[in-house]
Amino acid sequence: MSEDQISNVPPNQLSIDPRSPVYDEEVLSRDVGIRFNGVEKTNVVEYNVAEGWVRVEVPTAKDRRGNPMVVKLSGAVEPYFRLAK
Repeated sequence: MSEDQISNVPPNQLSIDPRSPVYDEEVLSRDVGIRFNGVEKTNVVEYNVAEGWVRVEVPTAKDRRGNPMVVKLSGAVEPYFRLAK
């Protein structure tokens, strides 16, 4: 992909879980940041701008497979690239 084809706007939906259909390693390598309701979040597992939600990890809880539990929160989602190319 050439430099001019790479968008400076993150996708509408993205997940850090490789098992997810909205996982994109190339986009994640550009260091995506998330502002949720105006606050920087560092524990976001997945987000959807159009539907207005994020899934965040709950650090003290695990699911039955040993993975961190996630909670879905609704609000204003603003993804951005921390490192501009």
